[in-house]
Amino acid sequence: MKITDIKATTVTVPLEAPLRHASGCHWGRFVRTIVEVETDEGITGLGEMGGGGESAEAAFRAIKAYLVGHDPVRLEELRFKIANPTASLYNNRTQILAALEFACLDIIGKKWGVPVYDILGGKLQDEVPFASYLFFRYPNPKDGSGEVRTPDQLVAHAKDLKAKHGFYAHKLKGGVFDPVYELECYRALAKELGTDTRGGDSFRFDPNASWSTEQAIWFGQQIEDINNDYLEDPVYGLHGMRRTREKVRMPLATNTVVVNFEQLAANILDTAVDVILLDTTFWGGIRQCVKAAGVCETFQLGVAVHSSGELGIQLATMLHLGAVIPNLSYAADAHYHHLVDDIIEGGPMKYVGGKIKVPTGPGLGVTLNRDKLTEYAELYKRLGGYPYDQDPLRPGWTPTVPNNRWADPNNTTMPEIPY
Repeated sequence: MKITDIKATTVTVPLEAPLRHASGCHWGRFVRTIVEVETDEGITGLGEMGGGGESAEAAFRAIKAYLVGHDPVRLEELRFKIANPTASLYNNRTQILAALEFACLDIIGKKWGVPVYDILGGKLQDEVPFASYLFFRYPNPKDGSGEVRTPDQLVAHAKDLKAKHGFYAHKLKGGVFDPVYELECYRALAKELGTDTRGGDSFRFDPNASWSTEQAIWFGQQIEDINNDYLEDPVYGLHGMRRTREKVRMPLATNTVVVNFEQLAANILDTAVDVILLDTTFWGGIRQCVKAAGVCETFQLGVAVHSSGELGIQLATMLHLGAVIPNLSYAADAHYHHLVDDIIEGGPMKYVGGKIKVPTGPGLGVTLNRDKLTEYAELYKRLGGYPYDQDPLRPGWTPTVPNNRWADPNNTTMPEIPY
């Protein structure tokens, strides 16, 4: 079997409301690139990558010269063709590799008539648990709904998600407002939902590495009485994480400072992080995440599945990953419930009891909805991209690491966002 063509289509899919984060904002939608890898046997595999536009589509057009004629089963050779570690010093293609690996695994599964999880060693669970992924949110530009800015709005939003999807773990994305204000919000959330289950719902906080080490230590010590899964990326850098870990009594987690095997080795030799959040895009594919999970199992580090703003194709990769790793220690993250639609047949996957079933069909187990692909490709052509690292209400503001220029929680202005 040989690869004959690679196609890339940029789409933008609306969110319930714009999602605020430490570096800026998701401006009411996600921009993703959908990848289709075609073969001489008529089998097409699906992949997905964050971001998009002409530059992303051009990158995949350029990569065709490397891969036309390549056997999609030869995944290790694919890895070195696309992301040789020394060549990558000049052209970082990790996320491109991930999208292509997704598609090749999809092809192999369809060829062999088995789900991707069987290619990876067989599933250990039929469904994967997820945490609610809570953001401070601007109001929906169309109808003004969905704002999350105050503690009361945050609690109400979390309760609504819990009632709708059954979440029993809750993650708050911070780094938007002053840490003192975000502590008030986080404590309100934990107070309201912390006794909802017999053992109490669990919580995690992620300021996106926007704090100084001193701020991280202070915040961590203030929340030690909460049932925390972990504190995620309070600072940027292994040394800062190590200093924080020495002073707070809860696990630290990262998807920022351990995203490759060199960093994982450094963390094992001098531990700074307890939980490695495996992202099928950031690590360069599902298989790399499985390998990393094996290293973590050897050295007794916790792992969980990370989210980088997925549609249904990448969500399927996250589900297959979560199904096969024995040391999955925590509920996974997903932005998925913030979306209002998807580009896969059957519409968005459903949460039941805070979990999503692992697809059981051949390959990734999802099928592209051509009408939706066309609809959201046309929406992208109309709206274009957006500056992920800018805040629509803070012109001229630039996020720094660490940050000390916070948004004002008393500002009730609704930003003008194309939608």
